[in-house]
Amino acid sequence: MAHPFLVKDIALQAGVSIATVDRVLHGRSGVRRHTIRRIEQAIRELETQRSQLGLSGRKFILDLVMEAPMRFTEAVRAALEAEMPGLHPAVFRARHHLAEVRAAANTVALLDAIARRGSNGIFLKAPDIPEIAAAVDRVVRSGIPVVTLVTDLPNSRRLAYVGIDNRAAGETAAYLIGAWLGERRADVLVTLSSNRFRGEEEREIGFRRALRENFPDLGIVDISEGHGIDRATGELVRTALAHHPDVAAVYSIGGGNASIVQAFAEMKRPCLVFIGHDLDADNIDLLRGRHISAVLHHDLRQDMRSACIHIMRAQGALPRSVAPGASNIQIITPFNMPA
Repeated sequence: MAHPFLVKDIALQAGVSIATVDRVLHGRSGVRRHTIRRIEQAIRELETQRSQLGLSGRKFILDLVMEAPMRFTEAVRAALEAEMPGLHPAVFRARHHLAEVRAAANTVALLDAIARRGSNGIFLKAPDIPEIAAAVDRVVRSGIPVVTLVTDLPNSRRLAYVGIDNRAAGETAAYLIGAWLGERRADVLVTLSSNRFRGEEEREIGFRRALRENFPDLGIVDISEGHGIDRATGELVRTALAHHPDVAAVYSIGGGNASIVQAFAEMKRPCLVFIGHDLDADNIDLLRGRHISAVLHHDLRQDMRSACIHIMRAQGALPRSVAPGASNIQIITPFNMPA
């Protein structure tokens, strides 16, 4: 049994004799099974304690770089700030670089500036385009790990992706909309903030595939480049409704849901099913008012904790065996909203 601890320390932790620990470690017989389990548990406890001692006093400076609507960036910021105290004895500080719309060149310049200045890790939500992937590679070569949030850059040297399975989310939305519409023949309005984000593209791919395979009578009308901003999104929705009289449902991938609801009301058009993403303040109000049907939600605090753990592992503060799992997709309706 490989271990980095002194036999006497294992014995003290397990509450058994040094001789008993020695017999177990060398695989000799004559030790009861429950005693062996206690010694194995003692070694795991010592490993945990060693990790905690290694974290004591460690300080991590993080850079949160996001291009997303303000309502979402603020939700992510709040989730990160809520999780950081719980990572004690490690101490985290975050620098925020948040924008609703940011030119690719500006994102590249920002990442290069962080690489020059130094950081313990970057949490990044950005478009999946070659120049940003190249900037991520430069950051990683400078010794700074990068974790992508919500939308991935798989062709870069990023450390990990944190978020939901976006294709599965799109398939889930298709299932809900198809089931709720029943036998009705209709079009579904699919709204993206921008086609530059891989996560949104994957949600749309999953949605289209599941709808085509399971609900072939339902069509799709898509709009994008409203950037999840209410005014721009609302204008795109009104134009789409004017040209497509059969739209009767919405899958909102990119946000701006209040403006979408308002556009349907102004055009005096019924929206029979509306599926959105993320339990932000706007969506909470829309759910309570029964203006949208359901929200596909994932726990942002869990995501932020997972992202921090990835950084701690990369910096040698946690063992590599500690790996956070994927985010769960939660279907939130007006009847099961968390407090």
